[in-house]
Amino acid sequence: MRLDVLTIFPDYLSPLDLSLIGKARRDGHLDLRVSNPRDYTTDRHHTVDDTPYGGGAGMVMKAEPWAQALESTLEGSSGIGERPVLIVPSPAGIPFTQKIARDLAAREHLVFACGRYEGIDQRVVEWAADDGRFDVELISIGDYVLNGGEVAALVMIEAIARLIPGIIGNPESLDEESHEDGLLEYPAYTKPAEWRGRGIPEVLLSGNHAAIARWRYEQRLRRTSEVRPDMLEKLWDSLSKKDRDYLDSLRGRH
Repeated sequence: MRLDVLTIFPDYLSPLDLSLIGKARRDGHLDLRVSNPRDYTTDRHHTVDDTPYGGGAGMVMKAEPWAQALESTLEGSSGIGERPVLIVPSPAGIPFTQKIARDLAAREHLVFACGRYEGIDQRVVEWAADDGRFDVELISIGDYVLNGGEVAALVMIEAIARLIPGIIGNPESLDEESHEDGLLEYPAYTKPAEWRGRGIPEVLLSGNHAAIARWRYEQRLRRTSEVRPDMLEKLWDSLSKKDRDYLDSLRGRH
């Protein structure tokens, strides 16, 4: 997969050299390129922002440097058989989910436009969509506001990249993670079996794999019921009677 990130603060992306993402870059699974819209300015101060039309606080990022930076991401991509997805991190975007991460992990070329201040001139987003060379998505990582899109891009890149085949050493570890099937993950334990007066559930020491699997599944149901009942409500009709009875017992209803 090719990833382009456009930002006026390229150093923000340095964590992508670490851990599994960094290894994926070194192994050739990820072609990550970081570009600075300041490189496409023409004045000596490399100005990328200006005051907003209509007045108001803050500054807006200028259209032309961003358009040229976006056009540069198309260079050398002729061998890619589909349009790049332009992702604009924005609190006005659709909520980022595990499903979206999985869908994006199946694409060949993603471009992240990390705005700052009051955002990028709206005409850039409209031009990118109307021009037909990008599939444009405004995506939010939560109902709050950040100083810029870089942190949001890091979150999304990590969530997306780990789903690309070859990046996670044991792909089976992805199957029971939180949000993969609408449930949260079960609690995990390791040695020693006794720690500061606290033990682990006896079933995990039983060697009974069927019982362990059922316990883990029930823990996923329990945790989702307690922490994210909204998620469980969406799954209710697809649950078995045994699962519903278990959840009813947790709620004190039999």
